[in-house]
Amino acid sequence: MFEFAVNGIKFCRKLPRTKEFDVIRYQLTKSATSSGANYEEAQAASSRADFKHKIDISLREMRESNYWLRIIEAVYQKNDEVYAFIQESVELKSILGSISSKVITKK
Repeated sequence: MFEFAVNGIKFCRKLPRTKEFDVIRYQLTKSATSSGANYEEAQAASSRADFKHKIDISLREMRESNYWLRIIEAVYQKNDEVYAFIQESVELKSILGSISSKVITKK
């Protein structure tokens, strides 16, 4: 997750400097770093419910990262770097979804 965030920041530096891409750059940077930050917070959760909540936030942020990456692919560039980054976000979504689905909380 840390590497995904760092790579996301580095990738965003390569995007065009236009108003449209300023928004995309900002959103992708936020979601990519937030996903990892929430995953880190989950490691120190105070309860199972807190852990699941933070993992679920991390998953939502990774889904958002995937969305912005697909936008970039559709309107800017289709290359191996973008494809690999999208694939990594898909794999991280699967991992986070699996973790979330296995956490049992008391109701």
